[in-house]
Amino acid sequence: MNKIKILSDNLANQIAAGEVVERPASVVKELVENSIDAGSTRIKIDIELGGRRLMQISDDGEGMTRDDAILAFERHATSKISTAEDLGRIGTLGFRGEALASIASVAKVELITKTLSAEVATRVFIEGGRLTDVKDAARDTGSTISVRDLFFNTPARRKFMRSEATENYHLTSIVTHYALAHPEIAFTLTNNGREVIRVSPAKDLRERAFQMFGRDLLDSLLVVEGGREYVAKVTGFVSAPRERRTTRDSQYFFVNKRFVRDKTIAGGLLEGYRSVLPHGVYPVAFLFVELPVEEVDVNVHPAKTEVRFRRGEAVKDVIAGAVRNALAKAGVGPEPVAIQPVEKVREAFGMRESAEPPLEQRQIEFVELQLADTPPSVLDEPELLARAAGANARLDREPRDQTPSSIEAPVPSAEIIVEEGISVPDERLEAAGYTVLPPVDSGMKAVKPAEIDSISSASIQPLGQLHESFIIAVDDEGLLLIDQHVAHERILFDKFRKSETDRTIESQNLLLPETIDLSPAQSEAFKLIESDLESLGFGMMRLSGRTVAIKSIPTDLPAAEARNLFAEILDAVEAEKKGGPKSTLRDDIAASLACKAAVKINMKLTSEKMRWMIDRLLVTTSPTTCPHGRPVILRMAMKDIERAFHRT
Repeated sequence: MNKIKILSDNLANQIAAGEVVERPASVVKELVENSIDAGSTRIKIDIELGGRRLMQISDDGEGMTRDDAILAFERHATSKISTAEDLGRIGTLGFRGEALASIASVAKVELITKTLSAEVATRVFIEGGRLTDVKDAARDTGSTISVRDLFFNTPARRKFMRSEATENYHLTSIVTHYALAHPEIAFTLTNNGREVIRVSPAKDLRERAFQMFGRDLLDSLLVVEGGREYVAKVTGFVSAPRERRTTRDSQYFFVNKRFVRDKTIAGGLLEGYRSVLPHGVYPVAFLFVELPVEEVDVNVHPAKTEVRFRRGEAVKDVIAGAVRNALAKAGVGPEPVAIQPVEKVREAFGMRESAEPPLEQRQIEFVELQLADTPPSVLDEPELLARAAGANARLDREPRDQTPSSIEAPVPSAEIIVEEGISVPDERLEAAGYTVLPPVDSGMKAVKPAEIDSISSASIQPLGQLHESFIIAVDDEGLLLIDQHVAHERILFDKFRKSETDRTIESQNLLLPETIDLSPAQSEAFKLIESDLESLGFGMMRLSGRTVAIKSIPTDLPAAEARNLFAEILDAVEAEKKGGPKSTLRDDIAASLACKAAVKINMKLTSEKMRWMIDRLLVTTSPTTCPHGRPVILRMAMKDIERAFHRT
């Protein structure tokens, strides 16, 4: 008897449903995409019990004929592609023909649809993948598809569905994404009969962002506009550094108006904010990447939420450059840079193919030439040479006899950033009029995270501050460097966690309540913890719609940080944590509160304050790490210092 068998179509569809239909939000995503592809101008989504009982999507698109309505539920039935070549230039949101068949195999589905030319609409019933009835119906042009009792015939899948609140969060998020991607379409989302989202057609993304998130967020957004010919065009908005989040939930990425979760775009965004935001916080972003359809493969994941770029690194560089320029125009970060092709850099350095170092030393993608106030044309070869070697040598500039006629004063400093490095011989630098000094040895190897067993408060003597950010101290074993911000953060974290278990955190009333317009997803998160906020020191009041007011805040929190902390608390209530223990959420909130209330870097401390901080730090539950896991104290032991100076 043969062991290998051909699976039935129904069973194959249920297996496919495991890839396409991860949760109710996956169903809504596929059906909303179909409505958009159908040319709809109004889309209405109705949800009951987190999608378990009902998900209904109605639109005013072009609709389907009776034959197409029946055929649409067959596996791999699609109007979007017909040849293998079409897979390389997909311009629609749906195309695989798997979604309806997969959804219908694990739910009870009703489709009512009508084209403009048809006299009556068609109603199709599918239950567990079986067509049970087809009849005439009445409705205007467009389609209404109702999905009931999701996973009714696959109990194992139904058992693993999350709580109603979690599923509502994901459903709200997916509708928010497509409302942003298509501001020209009106969207309505109702949950158990209560309206969650209602937005009318908007003229552009900025107006749609105002509809979804309110004036407060809109005022902090910076326009992103850039790109490179034949690579990608980047548009959208990013937030000013003051508007930050502790998760990436407020980052919305789209490729050719398709909602995606993509590491290339996220990496480009993060690169654009390099040195602007501290580690562990993220900007708000609405980024739209437009590129030729043949330059991106959207057929790499059944749910179509992942894509693959043909030139991923080039796309990442374009995004990073566009974000940097947006920040620079707002006065944040370095000035916009001019990107010089590798050939021009080699020509400036007098490099020939035969004289190049081995391949592994010359993998140069591009060189960024960043100037203070001087255009690239006035820089001569010695200036370029000196800056290229700036990472490896200290240069004393000596007067030059020849200065470009357009410049009376010395040429302002310039910096060349080489991705993989360019090696310039010392003799070339000396010939260009520079003195090469020997490098200073780094003491990095002598610095190690301190161990609590080796630290005693009585033996530590604070000496002062380094750049008003780190406390310099000594003890019997050597030198200590203490990060003043994270040290105070650890002290406050222990205090807040003790307060939460012993009593309610003390509050202070605000002179004027702080009003905040919540996003639809934040509004769902707020409902989950509304009753717990009082014990955390917040006095809240719900106003009309999605607007809330903060009346009081924890005593240790600066009033200016109230808005950011509240946003971080809502961010902490993300999908993975909604079903988790309250203690985990409380730890996250206590850590955020401690971070906001702690002394900052670049802040001068008195010797008494440094002494107090060291004494209090050493009696906390974990003196050597902050609540986020970063080291608090670094040690340079005497034996390591002596070894570095070759005294041993």
